[in-house]
Amino acid sequence: MFGIDLIQLVSTAGYFGIAAIVFAESGLFIGAVLPGDSLLFTTGLLSSRGLFDIRLMIPLLMAAAIIGDSVGFSIGRKLGPKLFAKEDTRIFKKKYLEDAQKFFDKHGGKAIVLARFIPAVRSFTPMIAGAANMNYGNFIKYNIFGGIFWVLLLTLLGYFLGETIPDIDKYLLPIIGGIILLSLIPLLSEIYKAKFGKKKEE
Repeated sequence: MFGIDLIQLVSTAGYFGIAAIVFAESGLFIGAVLPGDSLLFTTGLLSSRGLFDIRLMIPLLMAAAIIGDSVGFSIGRKLGPKLFAKEDTRIFKKKYLEDAQKFFDKHGGKAIVLARFIPAVRSFTPMIAGAANMNYGNFIKYNIFGGIFWVLLLTLLGYFLGETIPDIDKYLLPIIGGIILLSLIPLLSEIYKAKFGKKKEE
């Protein structure tokens, strides 16, 4: 992920290119390898410089995130168990699916919101919800709230830091690294609990 020049990527992709990436990350297998959190932050940063109109960008990205999750949900409902029988490829890793399953089992509907902030897991959780036959009315409520909150938080963070910190480009990699580490905390916490919780039971 650090090998990607995010400023170049965002600048070149434009409004609909960025929206397409957010859509793919929210509900397609390929989303597991895309830079979602850091992409939103960088989009906000470049918007603070006038490259994009933040008033247009944010609603567009919210729609892409919400529709992406809904597509992922539909894929999960249609394919169901076939997802777990699928062999690993360069894009699809069964481990991501299994991690999303455990996360969904533990947190239920809240997982739809929480997964937005966890790389890889966010791409598979909507599919798990669909495969588990979650009520779509409940799913869409969590989906809308999660999509709006995720896009607003990270895009506006980039926007306001871009406006207040001179030459923030110099600190972009450490900031993105920090965002990635923070986004991994919920998943690492679950892994820690699963590992050491079992030891305590034994």
